[in-house]
Amino acid sequence: MMRTLVSHEQLDIEAELAALTVRSRGAGGVVNFVGLAREECGRVAELALEYHPILTKRSLEEIGTDAENRFAIDAVSIVHRAGIIMPGEPIVFAGAAARHRRDAFLAADYIMDMLKTKAVFWKREHGSAGKHWIEPRDEDHADAARWNKPTFEEGAR
Repeated sequence: MMRTLVSHEQLDIEAELAALTVRSRGAGGVVNFVGLAREECGRVAELALEYHPILTKRSLEEIGTDAENRFAIDAVSIVHRAGIIMPGEPIVFAGAAARHRRDAFLAADYIMDMLKTKAVFWKREHGSAGKHWIEPRDEDHADAARWNKPTFEEGAR
């Protein structure tokens, strides 16, 4: 079972984890990742995330479906903030539930790598140096590219 959501509201991490746990009946483990807006040593005052309602939702669903197809997971959640986000606030919740822990860990890791490079968002930092757009870094693309290589770690599928 998959849940994807883009929200302008503050993320309720405890509620998201509880909902994922309920949807994952029969799973042996739930792994989640919570991404926070970084402060970058005081130079970022806020992060603005813009999105397209249809394209962004579709990109999150594609990432979730890819994770379901790639790993033996029972449930997945991808909840992402949009709008103005202050440093320290949660920006994303990514979770996966699986019968075995390895698939849950790998799925959550995969989801985050894909979110950084494939999710349809436009990010802009506002801070002491002014406003500037943020693009995925070379490291983000390298992290995403590693999933294109066959490995022994990719679970049972």
